[in-house]
Amino acid sequence: MKAIWRVWPLFLLTLAWFPTQESAAQDWVHTGTNLSNTSIRLAVADFKPGGSDPQTQPLKAVFDGTLFNDLNNAGIFEMVSKSLAPQTMPGSPQEMVLSQWSASPADAAMVAFGGFAVNNGRLVVSGWLDDARNTANPQVLNQQYDETANEDMARTIAHRFADAIIYRLGGGINGICETKIYFVSSRTGAKEIWVMDYDGSNQRQITHLGTISLSPRVSPDNSRIAFASLERNGWAIRMYSLDLGRLVSFPGGGVSGSNQSPAWSSDGTKIAFSSARSGHPEIWVAGADGGSPHQVTSFGVDTSPTWDPKTDAQIAFISGRTGEPQIYIMGQDGSNVQRMTDGGYAVSPSWAPNGSLLTFSWNRKYGPGDPGAQDIYVFNIASMQWLQATHESGSNDFPSWSPDGRHIVFERTIGGRTQIWTMLADGTHQQQLTHTGNNFMPNWSSK
Repeated sequence: MKAIWRVWPLFLLTLAWFPTQESAAQDWVHTGTNLSNTSIRLAVADFKPGGSDPQTQPLKAVFDGTLFNDLNNAGIFEMVSKSLAPQTMPGSPQEMVLSQWSASPADAAMVAFGGFAVNNGRLVVSGWLDDARNTANPQVLNQQYDETANEDMARTIAHRFADAIIYRLGGGINGICETKIYFVSSRTGAKEIWVMDYDGSNQRQITHLGTISLSPRVSPDNSRIAFASLERNGWAIRMYSLDLGRLVSFPGGGVSGSNQSPAWSSDGTKIAFSSARSGHPEIWVAGADGGSPHQVTSFGVDTSPTWDPKTDAQIAFISGRTGEPQIYIMGQDGSNVQRMTDGGYAVSPSWAPNGSLLTFSWNRKYGPGDPGAQDIYVFNIASMQWLQATHESGSNDFPSWSPDGRHIVFERTIGGRTQIWTMLADGTHQQQLTHTGNNFMPNWSSK
């Protein structure tokens, strides 16, 4: 996508009207993304093994590690280091001595613990969350699980228990531990669509088309993936059914001309995309079945739409109508167009679940010699304030919000290698998820 823009005349507009107080920006990002300024200090005990089945210990190790990492990744807890936690494994409330966990050096406010056993091929897990400083009535949460005993299920149960804790202590917002990230990978030669768990585990290939496929976007109900693929007659929007495990028809996306960058409405009934069928790239909208495609912009090169997930009433997109690409917002019918960025080189918008924030990739210093860096920014639509989340560590692009609004996934290119990373929405806790081949254009599932 970037190559399309770079052939245009170099142009740099003033940035003077944007607020630049990043300390103030940190406050609204924390508020708008539900990132607590005062994190809950949480300890996690290794679960107590039960029974003599040889699968118990290896599966428990997977469970213990996944649970701690999930809670550490949540962004709302101050995790007690395992080295500071008591070296005990309470398997039930009767075995829990809260004073050991609330005292120094652990100083835990909350503690998660439980029992773990494999019995007759079944994985039986009991998990509790206690308030370490409320000895009279400590229990906050109790969860019971009974599933087929294997490594994937040990990881899944840990995700479920972590999400239950996050929901209870994180303001009633669902956790993301069972979500998926769809992305493009060239590790098998062609650029195909892949998927992985939110933490980078369980990476696997979805498509096997042997061509170039880009911009995967998973439907709100996780049943289909829309993406752009290079065919004999040019770029087309294609549709893959995750339920059927194969491509399904999307007639509105295969018309002549370049068709790219699909985006689902939050109700799953419509898809916006960029199409050059009228002569140059414009934003079009079709039904989820590919029917009734209609053009909604007509100002030049317009691409990369993303819907307001709160109401579906607006679409953010990229336009080069004033020179270099900038971020714009319009009504879903193309009315009331408003420019959000003013200068540099701004691409790849993604709309936050709360409807009040955008994230995008922005080179604010773009111009002759390209002296700046492509970084991820978070933008408050109402106040027109922004926060720079990445700081000139490679070239950062294609951000996508997590469904809890606390995290962003993006691609980062360093030394010619492109990988998928995640971070909290304020730019902290950055983690690399992929390491094999080159990986691009991530998209976070809704659940």
